[in-house]
Amino acid sequence: MLIKYIAVFFVSMVPLIELRGAIPIAIHMDLPALPAIAVCVVGNMLPVPVIYFFARKFLLWGLDKRFIGGICRFFHDKGEKAGRKLSSGRYGRYGLLVALMLFVGIPIPGTGAWTGTLGASFLDMGAKATAAAVSLGLVIAGIIMTVVSLLGFHVFGL
Repeated sequence: MLIKYIAVFFVSMVPLIELRGAIPIAIHMDLPALPAIAVCVVGNMLPVPVIYFFARKFLLWGLDKRFIGGICRFFHDKGEKAGRKLSSGRYGRYGLLVALMLFVGIPIPGTGAWTGTLGASFLDMGAKATAAAVSLGLVIAGIIMTVVSLLGFHVFGL
């Protein structure tokens, strides 16, 4: 059982897959829903401080490098785009935090903790505020993905 939790923990850390892919895996492994959500949220939150403090600096450094310039440009542009989406609201600082929470919480492609944190770093939202908004967003996404996964497995009998 511990091996399953460890596997789900590491899957939730992977960019693009994140919690949104780890929850269905956990449900398919017959792990209890609440502990699986908790493990996935913690696993998905682990890279957030590194992303917040270092990803933007690395991307700016790598923009003009020969072999990594293209991928750095891709992620730099993705982070700037996420920052623009987050800052488009007219609700002040707390509206921005709610926008970040919802951005991370609605499980559609490209709106996870990695992208949300990168966007927040481009907006200089503050590490504590970013961590709080992203973690609440991950709880929302975890609940949504658990419900969708349970319904899907029940309906399709997987």
